[in-house]
Order: sequence, then C-alpha cells, then structure tokens
Amino acid sequence: TYMKLKAANMQTVRALAETIEAKDQYTQGHCERVRKLAVKIAAALKLPAEKIEPLEIAALLHDIGKIGIPERILNKQGALDPDEVDIIKMHPIIGAQILSTVEFFLPAINAVRHHHERWDGNGYPDGVAGEDIDQLARIITLADTFDAMAMSRPYRKALPLDGVLREIQEESGKQFDPEAVRVFFSERLYQDYEDAAPRQAE
Repeated sequence: TYMKLKAANMQTVRALAETIEAKDQYTQGHCERVRKLAVKIAAALKLPAEKIEPLEIAALLHDIGKIGIPERILNKQGALDPDEVDIIKMHPIIGAQILSTVEFFLPAINAVRHHHERWDGNGYPDGVAGEDIDQLARIITLADTFDAMAMSRPYRKALPLDGVLREIQEESGKQFDPEAVRVFFSERLYQDYEDAAPRQAE
C-alpha cells in the first residue's frame, strides 16, 4: 500500500541520515534536531500539509552531499584553507545530484541544493536571494544554523543560547528569511534548547 511504501521510504531517509552522521563526527543527532525544528517553523508559518514530508526529507538529508567530501576535510580540527572551503561548498550540489536519482526525493531537491543560500543573495551554490530561494530551504537554513551554534560539537562547546539568539536576530533579512525568524521568536521555537542548556554546560 501507499502508506507502507511511504514508511519504507522514510526508513531509507533515516538510514541515509545516519550514514552522513557516521562520516561527519561533528553532527551526531544534528539531522534529527534540524528536522524537528524545521517542522515547528513550518507549522508556525502555516505551510500546507503536503509540504511537510518534503521538508522532513530535506531536513534529514540536507548534508547528504558530505558523502562526497573527503573525511580529512570534514573532520579537520583546525581552520580550513581556501581550497578546502571550496570543496565543502560543493556538498549542496552533490546532495541534490544524489537525490535526483530517486523519484521519492524529487520534491526535496531544491531545499537540499539551497540550504546554504542567504536571503541577501550572498550564499552558495547559486547566489539566489529572498523569495527566489526555495521556501523549504529557507526554513532549513534557519534550523540548521541555529542548531549548529546552540549544540556542542567535539571541537567546541555550545555557544551561550542568548548569544545564539542575538545572532539569529541580527541576521534576519541578511542570512535568514525575516518571516521565519519572526515566528521562531514569537512562538519561542528555541524552547527545547533552553531545557538542554544546563546539560551542555556540564
């Protein structure tokens, strides 16, 4: 049945997400947290129900292109050199190419390709701006960046939550879709991270 097929497809998505996290030691649990936060932002923006599944797929697989990036670059402790930065910046393109081979993933492709675009047009890989960026990508950009700053990584502690929130506010209309930022604050969508803060600090 359709529901069984859909459930099997989502299991495949989660397996792929785990594959990314196994390769990139810095992202444990990151994809699932980005999915949860992205769905909350989408609900606050009143996105239609049919957009939620592609959003979940794209959120879980936004970094799937890292499969094509050498581990020595992904897991490098120090700063990346300019050539390494250019290689890392290929991962949204590689991700979109991987997803393009499976029909079930097609609605998520633009969101994966554009999750590093910026509202002001200074992102990558295509330099698109504002509402020309896929809406699902704009939601994932906010969820992805917030989680990356708010949670600890092996190479650095989580940043203080108030500092992260200030950064999100300051980047509204620059890096982030201002409407997504507005609902993020008005609905206090960062609340789960407030609860986690004491554990991060230990």
